[in-house]
Amino acid sequence: MPRTIWSGAISFGLVTVPIHVQSATENHSIQFHQYHLEDMGRVRVRKVCELEDREVSNAEIGKGYEYAKDQVVPISEAELRELPLPTAKAIEIQAFVPLESIDPIRIAEGYYLVPDGQVAAKPYKLLREALGRSAKVAIAKYAWSGRERLGLLRVHEDAIVLHAMRWPDEVRDPAAVDPPHEKVSEEEIEGALALLESMSRDDLEGPEFEDAYTEAMAKIIEAKREDKPLPEAPEPDQPGEVLDLMAALTQSVQQAKASRGEDADVHELPKKKAAPKKAAKKQPAKKSATKKTAGRRPRSA
Repeated sequence: MPRTIWSGAISFGLVTVPIHVQSATENHSIQFHQYHLEDMGRVRVRKVCELEDREVSNAEIGKGYEYAKDQVVPISEAELRELPLPTAKAIEIQAFVPLESIDPIRIAEGYYLVPDGQVAAKPYKLLREALGRSAKVAIAKYAWSGRERLGLLRVHEDAIVLHAMRWPDEVRDPAAVDPPHEKVSEEEIEGALALLESMSRDDLEGPEFEDAYTEAMAKIIEAKREDKPLPEAPEPDQPGEVLDLMAALTQSVQQAKASRGEDADVHELPKKKAAPKKAAKKQPAKKSATKKTAGRRPRSA
């Protein structure tokens, strides 16, 4: 059973839903520690007071804000819990909006909201059903760990999920990456759409969506533990230089269809349109060399 991260209530209008917050995800990646290579002794991080030059225990450590170089304002955990904010004890829904109106770059980690006891069961189900039928998500404010946050509430199967959201000023301007300004033709766009369609699917099930890194790392650990040769790494495909974009798109579509057992000749990519032929300019008729103009002598060659 996942542990409770936070307890409070969902508040929308005059309706209150007591809830517990639990993490909706878990980490299955292999964890490493730091070791001294000479004798494989564990290397640990110790917390040392700069003024006393001694290690201090967690009971002696607190949080503080450096107001100036020689002035630190201590802030206790109790003071953080009792922040003068209405969102310190509740997830306050501010509005309901279509999910497509939210830029995914603002959506972060997710948490399950669990009803706290029988008294919360009915209002919890009411909010879940309303969210599900409206096809909208709720935007809320809440305060955790000493700061107020923005959140998104949505339905996932029978549960309500809270996603942390970034504030608008936390998202960097995409102009900072200096997007390319190259021109692409309509045929190239249609080719890319054909490739997109050939790679489309209705689910994310299959070996291509499994964690190959963790599996490979487990094989290396097992081989080293048993003093066996390490598994050989497959040779990666070397990307070639793209000289003809349409040819690369065509080949990519054929490979995608072949990998799915489909006919590679179906829905051929649009062919490049031939450049329109320019009409030949009409050459002016040559004047007769014997024709003379009155009052003029012909130029010598």
